[in-house]
Amino acid sequence: MPLNDDPLDTDAAADRPSKTAQKKAMHELQALGEALMTLPDDRIDAIGLDESLREAVRTAQRTRSFEGRRRQMQYLGKLMRKADAEPIREAVAAFQLGHAKDALALHEAERWRAELIADDAALTRWLAQHPDGDAQQLRSLVRSARKDAAAGGAGLPGAAVRQGRAHRELFRLLRAALNGPAGGPGEDEDEPND
Repeated sequence: MPLNDDPLDTDAAADRPSKTAQKKAMHELQALGEALMTLPDDRIDAIGLDESLREAVRTAQRTRSFEGRRRQMQYLGKLMRKADAEPIREAVAAFQLGHAKDALALHEAERWRAELIADDAALTRWLAQHPDGDAQQLRSLVRSARKDAAAGGAGLPGAAVRQGRAHRELFRLLRAALNGPAGGPGEDEDEPND
């Protein structure tokens, strides 16, 4: 069979992505679909996805078997090829960034709580950085948390120490001062375990 030396055919072939590039793009879309599954329903609805894509995401979230989930993810990837991926990428990135910021704020509040309980100078540093806070309430909570920690250390060696109410209240006060009131009924759920 003779080779086709037509320059127009070679230019058209050069403009098309290779099969490897196409497979890579499909795998990226499938991974984006998996990340999309982690979003809460209200965020998925806010993206403005096609109804078939939205239903495929919800079905994938409900599917428990390995093989069923794998097939559903492939189908989700197929539907993602028809959708505009940029708003989905932005929504996933914003959601993941929000979780990272929340985690950092929790760690910062935990660090301040440990410093305040361990060292009197930490209270001075805190008040210098946050002059609008209630110094009297903070001092009272630190004092109570220290008493709770001293009483908790008198238990059996090696036993888990349960922190008192002042310890939790101090965490809430610090968290509210660091990133504003986080209002909501589930505030205690976010506190890291000691």
